[in-house]
Amino acid sequence: MLFELDSVTLARGSRTVLEDVSCELPEGASCVAGPSGSGKSSLLRLLNRLADPASGAVRYRGADVRERDPLGLRREVGLVPQLPALLPGTVAENLSYAAGLDGARPGDDGPDVSRLLELAGLGAGYADRDAERLSVGEQQRAMLARTLAVEPRVLLLDEPTSALDERARDAIESTLRDLRARLGLSLVLVTHDLEQARRMSDWVVRLDEGSVEAQGPAEEVLRA
Repeated sequence: MLFELDSVTLARGSRTVLEDVSCELPEGASCVAGPSGSGKSSLLRLLNRLADPASGAVRYRGADVRERDPLGLRREVGLVPQLPALLPGTVAENLSYAAGLDGARPGDDGPDVSRLLELAGLGAGYADRDAERLSVGEQQRAMLARTLAVEPRVLLLDEPTSALDERARDAIESTLRDLRARLGLSLVLVTHDLEQARRMSDWVVRLDEGSVEAQGPAEEVLRA
């Protein structure tokens, strides 16, 4: 099993955002679905220790994530946030920074920027583009390339198409399916869009008000 949550409770201040959540996310393509405020993004952040639960356990490939070094875990389990957060500078500089090569060691060629951009659905010509001048869709792809620069085994995707129009959404979804096929990555996608969950996942966990409403194969859960 890729991820398991066992009786997980998470609070922010006095507010409980996840309560006694137990669920599984298998290898492949999984989706955490639910309305705004249901705790989806909070659950995603637990998977690579951007947050730790108040109680319960989160396991990655059978081991408690709290046994792992957070930075090492985040290289293996990469998060693409909902809102692009690129650094000032070129797209290539963003990718080099992510790979830990900014400033760096003599003789080290750095990441294969052209390949990363191609994997993320951008052409090599984007390498020297100013990251702050990209469209929202281009920024989302650059964020995806930046996450791929550390060669993760799992991609966590927090509403990756919520700010995009239908055409850009379809292009990002196509890119993600291609990445899964070409690199053998597992994906965990957070979305409020049940049709996107149907298109993109084999397994769905539905959340509502911080609790698991249903989980199982996508066809079964979404049929309900």
